[in-house]
Amino acid sequence: MNRRELLQGAVVSLPLISVATAQEIARKSTGLPPLTIKDVKVITTNGGSHYRWIFLKIITSEPGLYGIGSANNNYETMAVVAALEDHLKPWLIGKDPSRIEDLWQSAQMRTYWRNGPVNNNVLSAMDMALWDIKGKRANMPVYEMLGGKARDGVPVYDHQGGKTKEECLDTLQKSLANGFSHVRIQLGGYGGGGFTAQGEGNRPEGGYQGVAFDEQQYVDAIPPLFEFLRAKAGFGPKLLHDVHSHLSGMNAVELARRLQPVQMFFVEDILPPEQIAYYRNIREICTTPQAVGEVFSHPFEVVPLVQDRLIDFIRCRVAATGGITPIKKLTTLCEIYGVRTAFQEGGENDPINQIASYHVDISSSAFGIQEENHFPPIVHEMFPGMGEIRKGYLYGSDKPGLGVDLNEELAAKNPLGPIKDGGAYPTDRTIDGTVVKP
Repeated sequence: MNRRELLQGAVVSLPLISVATAQEIARKSTGLPPLTIKDVKVITTNGGSHYRWIFLKIITSEPGLYGIGSANNNYETMAVVAALEDHLKPWLIGKDPSRIEDLWQSAQMRTYWRNGPVNNNVLSAMDMALWDIKGKRANMPVYEMLGGKARDGVPVYDHQGGKTKEECLDTLQKSLANGFSHVRIQLGGYGGGGFTAQGEGNRPEGGYQGVAFDEQQYVDAIPPLFEFLRAKAGFGPKLLHDVHSHLSGMNAVELARRLQPVQMFFVEDILPPEQIAYYRNIREICTTPQAVGEVFSHPFEVVPLVQDRLIDFIRCRVAATGGITPIKKLTTLCEIYGVRTAFQEGGENDPINQIASYHVDISSSAFGIQEENHFPPIVHEMFPGMGEIRKGYLYGSDKPGLGVDLNEELAAKNPLGPIKDGGAYPTDRTIDGTVVKP
């Protein structure tokens, strides 16, 4: 018998391992009994305020063992609820919750058309809940299973702004006094500094009369704001600004060029995702750091930008891009290429997504900064163990799993209300009535 025949015979003689056998091997190696998913609950709440939060609770066969995940989607809330309740839940019950990677891959392929925003919310909720379960069963925080702490706390940036340069300076100084070293500054809201007042300007007859956005006006207004802040506050504070995708083409390139002397920590979403090719133009003429990805849903949409080193920070939301499993992989890629993370958090986000981001942040060498969330007091009551921000740093509870629980009774007392206009995101318009990308 030759070597090839011997090897083939050995392979043929190996017994097939059934799922039951695999579970028995796992039981003997870990000392823990097999685990199955017994029930799945979809929990919605307004968080005692204006929020439209969606959570998934996965309940296991082990008494008292469950996990919580976030499926946050403020704009297609009920579509996500239906996807969880009618499609994921029946498929998930009876499966082994310890097989996170397998369940994530299977759940993504289960819908055939993959990486859509709604299904990625579904995947995120499931994935966070599974990591929560695994951490609780192992009696350790999720970050320990991701490699342990790479830092002692997670620095976060504050949100500030004002209608004038002087107001922006005042709010910046307040954040610095509260311990924040990184502060995002807006001149009013998104696009502030670039608006023509209602009814003013040369408008089409019978056309749009609301507040109108002008790109050139915005490009002219923002650099002087940060020049003023640097002149008054110096170069110690780390300053950020969010363009919120309001610019196109060479206007974005020009703004980045004008901001280079003020040494921004980063400029966020200077371009809409449809125009990301212009990041190459920005790189060719200036060093203003770019943060990208808040409205990306596919977890690897940013890969070409990372590989070509055209951006400096990824701004994905963990609850929008499939959860901890794909985001941890993406952060490893970022580390290889020298790109850092700045996960999206503010606005309508929730404590479960915040803490899921925290676990990735504190265990990754690719971490850069995290966005802050300031929640009303009722939210702290609703989510025991939620993250806390102290002097510019986010801290988790260090409890097993994600370390956060959900008071279902309090959540039920604060149900979702009517969703006006289907939850549509408000958009700006130019003076001729054209929609501006958010």
